[in-house]
Amino acid sequence: MTELAYESRIDSGAASFDSPAALADALRGNGYVIDHDLSVVVHLATVLGRPLLLEGPAGVGKTELAKSMAAASGRRLVRLQCYEGLDDSRALYEWDYARQLLHVQMLRDRITTELAGYADLAAASAALAREDVGVFTEDFLVARPLLEAILSPEPVVLLIDEVDRTDEAMEAVMLEVLAEQQVTVPELGSFMARSQPWIVLTSNDTRELSAALKRRCVHFSVDYPDAARERVIVASRAPEVEESAVADVVALAGRLRAMPLRKSPSIAEVVDAARAASVLGGVTGENTRALLSLLVKFGADVETVQAQLSGDDARDGPLLLGLPPSRPAERGGRSRPRPSERAGHGRRNDDDRWSRSRTGRACRCARTDVAAPRGAGVAGRDDRGPPCPGPLRIRAVGAAPCAAGGDRQVRLRATGLRRGVRRIVRDRARIG
Repeated sequence: MTELAYESRIDSGAASFDSPAALADALRGNGYVIDHDLSVVVHLATVLGRPLLLEGPAGVGKTELAKSMAAASGRRLVRLQCYEGLDDSRALYEWDYARQLLHVQMLRDRITTELAGYADLAAASAALAREDVGVFTEDFLVARPLLEAILSPEPVVLLIDEVDRTDEAMEAVMLEVLAEQQVTVPELGSFMARSQPWIVLTSNDTRELSAALKRRCVHFSVDYPDAARERVIVASRAPEVEESAVADVVALAGRLRAMPLRKSPSIAEVVDAARAASVLGGVTGENTRALLSLLVKFGADVETVQAQLSGDDARDGPLLLGLPPSRPAERGGRSRPRPSERAGHGRRNDDDRWSRSRTGRACRCARTDVAAPRGAGVAGRDDRGPPCPGPLRIRAVGAAPCAAGGDRQVRLRATGLRRGVRRIVRDRARIG
């Protein structure tokens, strides 16, 4: 195997930072406000030439830091967006098979002429093996982001974004780039880095990364900024917004992040909400509900926010934020009965979770977010579910496929459905 080493590093005049303070000032000039601890770690990673691994929740500015580093240093950004199923042909390199085939077809007549002088097939084959037809050369090599950063004569910033979306096999492929800054192509040899790239890896911490990958990186955990620094960030990204509106939006985002939401508001979403507040004339009870559409993106989170903001401990929550209470409470402390309860479908406990299909029928699937298919059954009856006299609320416990087969353990909390329960028992006995 040939060793393709490039010992001389090309000095392209890309900017470097002498101190963490100089790094922070350069990033601030590009609209990124960095805290002191993170600036020290980033400076060490650039000086030592080690990859920088940033872990933290989505939306805290990890990817934006790599972009700002490229802009502040004058380097080109090379980005590898990770996803499930990513392989080396999309991350490292692949061969241009179409050009290779065209190259072989162009050489076919010449090869036939040269091999015509051999007496037998074995001699012709041996002569062909000794010839280099130039199929596996760098000209036919398609460089993907990792190899592109290694082969670049100009210093670049290599961003490996959301590395936690890949598997450990792909992490092992990256180890050579992270440790030795080289890529090995079996047909050609090892390509050493022609310049010194800055490598930044980001992870949303959805899974634990391997110890081998972490050992080769400088690690830092990034969290949401405090209110004071977030106000500075929003003001730098949206200078047209008044300070009072920025403070109100940041306070609202901080309150939402303290709730058990599926997705907390990101910094970019807070900036968009601040701009929206400036257009609407500030954060008031009339437009806060519109602002929440920029900060809360899941239906379950919307229900959680409404319940939290309209709770007994939030005295002015529904009035101040323009959100209707999720359940108007009566004096006795018991919420008003739901329409289904008044129709004889049972009473709801505080710890129950109810779901209703959009067609008014109940689906036996344990996934409460799946609606019963339209056209299934007649008169409010699903062919795969119990008969229902009207809008039905069920509580599904366990996991069961909605179509057929599998474990059908479904607990129905309703009254007047004994016939439906007996039907499910018969189905289970027939399947078993």
